[in-house]
Amino acid sequence: MIESILGVSTPCQIGMITADINRAKKKWAEFLGVEEPEARPCGDYAICKTEYMGEPAPDANSLLAFFDLPNIQLELIEPNAAKSTWRDHLEKCGEGIHHYGYQVKDIFASMEAMKAAGYKLTQFGYYGDASGAYAYFDCTENMGCFIELLCSFPRE
Repeated sequence: MIESILGVSTPCQIGMITADINRAKKKWAEFLGVEEPEARPCGDYAICKTEYMGEPAPDANSLLAFFDLPNIQLELIEPNAAKSTWRDHLEKCGEGIHHYGYQVKDIFASMEAMKAAGYKLTQFGYYGDASGAYAYFDCTENMGCFIELLCSFPRE
């Protein structure tokens, strides 16, 4: 069997961009037959340290809502007006699937593996509670979507 670039082949998350998170989470909750999740801001730049295209992006933010389903998490993302991978997607493609997320053990090693495979890092940041990090890679030309690396840090 061929080893995947990330060492994992099953996504843990599907990310959807929306212009109206309240409308989207209501429709998804109705469709899935579950309660609507809370929508909350992505986080404060002092913690998240968001970088977009390799530069600090203190204004990039979004509202997030998560549906934790039995086999995968559905993430709804409503970007603010600042430049980000989320805002770019909404402006270029409209609403819809933005990324497939993969849980990795070492985000920095996985980022290097993605770069070595020829994929471009577009956005990086830490979770709003500093418990982990994420990185988006543009795989749209070859795979039709972004790939997000997700990594939770061990609790001490």
